[in-house]
Amino acid sequence: MIRANGIDVHVERLEPPAGEPGEVGAERGADPATLVMIHGMASDSLASWYFTVAKPFADAGLRVLMYDLRGHGHSERPPTGYTLDDFVDDLSALLTTLDVTAPVHLLGNSFGGTIAFAYAARHPDRVASVAAIESSPPTPAWMARVARRLDRAADLLPRPEALAQIVAGRGARVARRARDTGEMLVTTTLARDLPASALPSAAQISAIGSPVLCLYGANSAVVELAPAVVRLLSQTRTVVLPGEKHRVLVDRPEAVRRLVLAWLREECSVEVAEVATAP
Repeated sequence: MIRANGIDVHVERLEPPAGEPGEVGAERGADPATLVMIHGMASDSLASWYFTVAKPFADAGLRVLMYDLRGHGHSERPPTGYTLDDFVDDLSALLTTLDVTAPVHLLGNSFGGTIAFAYAARHPDRVASVAAIESSPPTPAWMARVARRLDRAADLLPRPEALAQIVAGRGARVARRARDTGEMLVTTTLARDLPASALPSAAQISAIGSPVLCLYGANSAVVELAPAVVRLLSQTRTVVLPGEKHRVLVDRPEAVRRLVLAWLREECSVEVAEVATAP
């Protein structure tokens, strides 16, 4: 646990094996490149990274940094302060507290990708690349979708009958996570703050000059936003995974690992080791 931007933040760090490549560029002996993983909103936590791709990325030679967003997981849950700027401020303070001074590679899942884009728009000199899974920059169209999902969750999850249905259909573990999400939406201003966030302009988003990778599930509604992302950020490489929905990270972690590592090598000049593919 560290103190950053006035709250206690839960952080996990994985170091690459000694002697493995992972530095930006080809020079051996430099510090490994840092990959910051940002999870999604409401029902997510850093566990979605920890149990999927975090260790394979570290094994490939990257310094991996994960953290629970404010109000999520084991991080502090203040009653207020959940605008997009608050989440960007948290990331900025986190990197400063951990003395991460070199430009970082950001990997965001769902709304975590939006935080990554917003951070890159505000701090372009501190970002080496942005990779986003089932996400979008903070455009009005995307934020309207986020607001609708938060409204539905805030209305549904506090209901005992809804939790009972989740237990019956998806099990007790998922129901516990849903109950915690419902409590967060009732006891904090998240559902009001996030939709009311001040957004960067289209010009500010388009000024992001680092390489961008966007992964989408072909059967997810989020893929509809892919053309708008490319219009804003022409350098974006888009990959659509057939048959997948919004749970790309959880359902296809090996594909995520393979695609992101290849892109880091080819587009970002990051030297990473080959890691054996799971059978």
